[in-house]
Amino acid sequence: LDKDKYRITMAVAGFSESELSIESENNTLVVAGIKTGKEHASERKFIHQGIADRNFERKFQLGDHVRVIAADLAHGLLSIDLQREIPEALKPRKIAIGGNDLLEDK
Repeated sequence: LDKDKYRITMAVAGFSESELSIESENNTLVVAGIKTGKEHASERKFIHQGIADRNFERKFQLGDHVRVIAADLAHGLLSIDLQREIPEALKPRKIAIGGNDLLEDK
């Protein structure tokens, strides 16, 4: 999206918000979908089922200082927004050339 903003988009058609789980721990993002209501699925017989009706788990390795800022589910697409936030101490800094303080004694 931008220099330090990213988005992961996954197709999760057939899953509701309550069936999806998003967890971030130790630079790993885990997205899981667990279908509920399996008791009725065994009674139905399908010739063709276009959308898979199975659980899934997907893991993403995140870079250092990347955190999840938002998640949204719309039209069967799960969008997860990420942002990289580098601490001030680790940001590059400009050093001025020509400091005459050290050369005055010579």
